[in-house]
Amino acid sequence: MKKLYILCMSVFLITACSTDLDQSPENLASANSLTDYEGVLNAAYFYQLGTVTPLAIMGDFRADNAFMFEPPYTEFDEFDNGLTTMEDQFFRPFYSQLYKCILSANNVIENSTDATEVGEAKFLRALSYFKLVKVFGAVPVNLSATPSTTDTSIFARQPAVDVYNNIVIEDLNDAIATLNNNGLTTGRASKMAAQSLLGKVYATMGNYGSAQPILASVVSGASAAGISLKTNFSEVFGAANEVGNSEIIYATQISSSIVDEYSPASDFWNWFVGDDSKSDFPVDADLNAAFDASDATGNTDLRRAVTISADGLTAVKFPKDGGLGPEHDWIEIRLADMILLYAEALNENGSTPAAITELNKIRKRAGLSNTTATTKAAVATAIANERRLELAFEGHRWFDLVRIGTAQSELNFTNPDYLLFPIPVSEILATRGVITQNDGY
Repeated sequence: MKKLYILCMSVFLITACSTDLDQSPENLASANSLTDYEGVLNAAYFYQLGTVTPLAIMGDFRADNAFMFEPPYTEFDEFDNGLTTMEDQFFRPFYSQLYKCILSANNVIENSTDATEVGEAKFLRALSYFKLVKVFGAVPVNLSATPSTTDTSIFARQPAVDVYNNIVIEDLNDAIATLNNNGLTTGRASKMAAQSLLGKVYATMGNYGSAQPILASVVSGASAAGISLKTNFSEVFGAANEVGNSEIIYATQISSSIVDEYSPASDFWNWFVGDDSKSDFPVDADLNAAFDASDATGNTDLRRAVTISADGLTAVKFPKDGGLGPEHDWIEIRLADMILLYAEALNENGSTPAAITELNKIRKRAGLSNTTATTKAAVATAIANERRLELAFEGHRWFDLVRIGTAQSELNFTNPDYLLFPIPVSEILATRGVITQNDGY
């Protein structure tokens, strides 16, 4: 199968110093002595692998799609300060790998003379900061390939809105202006991937006025770029379906031949199929009930058999094949996600009939009749429900609930501090408190 193999890693493994912002690749020639930055760019792609398993756990196990059975992993189902116990396995790798990605991207942006390389690096830097902000809120910012090792002010956390406005949005607009769509289905950044991510960023910020036109350009331009909904929902998933999949706009590619933070390769699927004793039967009864409600409309939701096992106990969307486990890619962006997000933006902006049209595209593929929702509030609920069933076990559910403001009511907790995850304590200690902890932890 196709993979974006990271050939440069033997010469570009960045050794961590006191903190993940304060890194100097001492085993690599200085940036100004390099003339070819392809390997550095590939390193930036590589570091995204360390985010896959944490995002899967945060996106579905923190929400109501899946649950942990074995303590202390059950802390994902609690809303108190206990999540700090999960630092070593989830939050620390997530945090450190993203800052390594950012450092590599900075190197390319500052030094490469190849416009496409710079465009891809800006996409990856934007993706990294987007992930950091939606998980931790305010975060430290580094835009240099050679950050100071003595100026501790660089560790001060910057407000999320500033990170979005001053880095993420600017980088994505630059990527859109630079890239074409040759990277689609190859595992590399593309213009459409950058447009899609920008639309998601605006929606996450609650700026639906800006989100709608960019999402409209993705949906309307998909066909010309070779992107379309697969006829059958089952054709989107599984290792055999990854090559040239027309629905996938951007994915982080995974291969067992590439060792990452979750050696030998990111095994996000392992948590869902029940192969880990921390959760032998991980599917939440609430997700089963959501599929029951979908079936109760008079049709069988075709996504159910592709998503969860017949007994409703384990997830089968990313199946374990051949006894060794598949090399499932992590789907970051696919067209169905963008169509539903576009419907959300249309509805929020008062174009509810147009939103219903987009929503029904996804329902039709699922074997369902058109939605009966007609009012703005009812359509908003219908879109949220549809996103849950369409995107289950793809790391979206928790972040969707936070974005639309229903996480606390859906999951029955009162303290808004727990809408964010804990900053790794190791980072706080390494900077002697310059990096601060989120409230509640």
